[in-house]
Amino acid sequence: MCLLCDLKSPAPEAPRPEHVWSARRAFVLAGTAAAAASALPAVAQVNVGEGSTLRKLVPADELENAAGQQYGQMMAEANAKKLLMPDGHPQVQRLRTIARRIIPHSAQWNKRATQWKWEVNLIQSTQINAFCMPGGKIAFYTGILEKLGLTDDETAMIMGHEMAHALREHARSRVAKSNATGIGLSIAAQLLGLGQLGDVAANLGTQLLTLKFSREDETEADLVGLELAARSGYQPRASVSLWQKMAANGGGSGASFLSTHPSGPDRIRELEANVPKVQSLYEQARKG
Repeated sequence: MCLLCDLKSPAPEAPRPEHVWSARRAFVLAGTAAAAASALPAVAQVNVGEGSTLRKLVPADELENAAGQQYGQMMAEANAKKLLMPDGHPQVQRLRTIARRIIPHSAQWNKRATQWKWEVNLIQSTQINAFCMPGGKIAFYTGILEKLGLTDDETAMIMGHEMAHALREHARSRVAKSNATGIGLSIAAQLLGLGQLGDVAANLGTQLLTLKFSREDETEADLVGLELAARSGYQPRASVSLWQKMAANGGGSGASFLSTHPSGPDRIRELEANVPKVQSLYEQARKG
């Protein structure tokens, strides 16, 4: 669950937090997304297969708009509670630098990413948590950086992993499956219609932050995130050290990330097996 879900709205006479947030939403990586649009197509080195076709039952733009509204509300509430770290904070600058390096490689996995208004923010919280909502809305919690003592390479692996969930449209697939189950996929589109499923997407609210991805989704995000980070010049072996740290902190308090991203030896072995596949991408990026 998100720390901000139960935050109260400010008193009527106080400035509305969304107005405050609108005034300081300076970090929209449109330029970086434009660079991604002009990048040459790349051949994937990891194999994750095709995405779920069921996701097409939910209009992508409606889900992304819903996510953007929810994200804006969360950031406004965090700002009103003085939990939103300022643009000049060193850790915010660090996260945004990593994002600028990764985003140009995102279009390989989802052409829609070139149109996303990417945002990266940092919320003060002891939680070990981070997420990327549909449409490229990213947030980290200070707890995940501080409690795990993450290096830039390890932080890039988390960011790549979370971005991969959005790029592979795992939330879109989860929404479609949850609303089509029990009706029969062959008649789901006829009975519900794209518009009605779109209404479901538009009314998700905080559910976007509590969706639990499948083991297959998690494996995809691990591998796509690994490749994204490697292409951006981040050490692939950091994916292994990251999840070793996660495993070591699995019993700690506030490990919200681990409730939806369970660690374990199988996960680490899968990453170890794929590190050699992207090592040359990392080396090439470092030379460039």
